[in-house]
Amino acid sequence: MIFLVSLGVVLLIILVWFVITYNKFVSLKAKVDEAFSSMDVFLKKRYDLIPNLVSTVKGYASHEKTTFQKVVEARGNALNGNIQERAKAEGELSNALSKLLMLKESYPALKADLQFKQLSEELTNIEGEIEKSRRYYNGSARQLNEYARKIPSCIVASLARVKEIEYFTIKEEERENVKVEF
Repeated sequence: MIFLVSLGVVLLIILVWFVITYNKFVSLKAKVDEAFSSMDVFLKKRYDLIPNLVSTVKGYASHEKTTFQKVVEARGNALNGNIQERAKAEGELSNALSKLLMLKESYPALKADLQFKQLSEELTNIEGEIEKSRRYYNGSARQLNEYARKIPSCIVASLARVKEIEYFTIKEEERENVKVEF
């Protein structure tokens, strides 16, 4: 009888531990989803800002058609795909935007244009928010991934089929300084 009670207590403890650990995974996944959603809000703001910036610059640099095309194409690519595809597209978009913003050096009137200044400042602020939200997303993903790898929670992760979350990264070549030549 004592053996059955002891076995019951041990099974109850294991069940409670399993439920607590599983709920921790649910919370961590919700945090990752919330972090991605926050980042997505800032990315959407950037996507909405890009057409205004492009149209403002077009008036000053009408012969820079390829730069404008690259920005528009990169914007379109960044709107779709999984995390890795979006990260790659975001890197391309950042490079294209850098080239677009560097056009102001060749067009002094553009540098003085109030609308361009406002759009440029807004884009700079949004880029800062995107960077913060990427760090928050990657930190949330790291927490979930660490918990999924640690013993004994890795047992629950395996049974519950918890998958590791990919980090939002940018390729090395996309980190290089942008070179603009005319």
